Amino acid sequence: MSLGRSGDQAGLPYSVDGIYVFGHIEPVDLVSVYKCLCDLTRLRILHLLGRRPLCVCLIQDILREPQVKISKHLRYLRDHGMVVAERRANWIIYRLPDSPNPVLVENLRCLQDLLREQTVFRVDLERLEKIDASELCGPKAMKESQG
Repeated sequence: MSLGRSGDQAGLPYSVDGIYVFGHIEPVDLVSVYKCLCDLTRLRILHLLGRRPLCVCLIQDILREPQVKISKHLRYLRDHGMVVAERRANWIIYRLPDSPNPVLVENLRCLQDLLREQTVFRVDLERLEKIDASELCGPKAMKESQG
């Protein structure tokens, strides 16, 4: 099976480099997006960051996973353009990009369906809601997130 290019006689909406989504000129690397989404920890991180920016220590606390594991997954997501990192004082704050990959956006919308089926996503959101939104990191946010 050969992949068509946008504008071919077949009118296929994809190219050998990816697909052209919603009229975007740049091709989207579907393999890269789906590699990011094929891990439960990365899905949980993206789900949280879809709500608001968070530092590593809060993501770690919410997911109840080791810092090394969270940092590894955040780096993977950042390297693939799924999240961006900003330094604020002593902390690195992660968030979704201002113009996220449209394929990622659509898949995160589908992730909402998992909320009904997967308890872990609901628990993550419950823990997130306990964190003071004005404190992205530091003693106050950590104390409240552990309560």
